[in-house]
Amino acid sequence: MENDLSSIRKILEHNGYEFTIQKHLILNVLLKSDVHLSAKQIYDKVKEKNIGLATVYRSLKIFKDLKIVKEINDNGINYYEMKIFSKKPLHIHFKCLKCNSIIDIDSKDADIEYIKLNKKIEEQNNIDIYDSNIIFIGLCNKCREELKCQDQLSSEE
Repeated sequence: MENDLSSIRKILEHNGYEFTIQKHLILNVLLKSDVHLSAKQIYDKVKEKNIGLATVYRSLKIFKDLKIVKEINDNGINYYEMKIFSKKPLHIHFKCLKCNSIIDIDSKDADIEYIKLNKKIEEQNNIDIYDSNIIFIGLCNKCREELKCQDQLSSEE
């Protein structure tokens, strides 16, 4: 993780930004997280270190502008995840309608088809595509099972 932070520090400084302790702590939260976090969730993890919510928002904007993090908007709430070290050509998300969790979907087949589709769209429209957001929406396994249990209980009554 220190190598990751060192690389990010170089990017920030190369673009005229200081690598402050606040940015360091916010990045640590993102690097250690295995879920997508909102600015408020990040703030809740760093506020004990006297970091304000405005600082979290400003830092996230800088990170997003420099392509260090990816922002995913869901019903007006932005969630963040590390983007800079992602080696995947495609990043697919799934959002559960019941519990609102956002899950990363890994699929080599989807990656291959995406690369083909991406190339075709670029050629047909004479454009360069730099990024995309794909979010599938439905019920996660846990919520689907809970719903099945509720349906079974209802039918027994």
